[in-house]
Amino acid sequence: MQKAQTGSLGEFVVDSDSPNSKDVILRRKCNSGEEIALSAILGPPNYEKDLIFVRDVFMKVCIKKPTLSSILQFDCKVYQKNDESSEFDINNACYLGSPTSLSSSIYRGPLFSELNNNLQKAFKEYLIDKGIGGSLTNFLLHYLHTREQKQYANWLKKGEAFLSKNKSLNQFSETRSA
Repeated sequence: MQKAQTGSLGEFVVDSDSPNSKDVILRRKCNSGEEIALSAILGPPNYEKDLIFVRDVFMKVCIKKPTLSSILQFDCKVYQKNDESSEFDINNACYLGSPTSLSSSIYRGPLFSELNNNLQKAFKEYLIDKGIGGSLTNFLLHYLHTREQKQYANWLKKGEAFLSKNKSLNQFSETRSA
């Protein structure tokens, strides 16, 4: 992770980052009044590429206009492009009439890959204009991998403490029964 760019949050702020949670939530309010919420989580390991970060990041971006209750939602994948930079692809884009219209039976639009290439590029440029670019994707890759390593180390410490307490209990019960 030493060679990888750490990136920055830009104008986003961390809204939720519980040590017991797998995801992190970022928010940003634009000058236009638009509100952006971004949720990011590590995907499964991919050992096929020889990269610093073996896991991609799944990112969900929701954008709400100030006078509307509707939301434009993007499902994206952030991945390491090379040793120093990252990239993101949009896997899906859907328009939600309201935050409560999350039912699976609602039409969410066509497959993103089936949209006209110019429209796909326009959606990506829209997200980049909203601050979701290389610096933020670098930050997410670095932050989530570092965070997972800390969570793993903490898990190991808790497991070791549990087992050592269990061992002393076993030793105690063995000496009492002897």
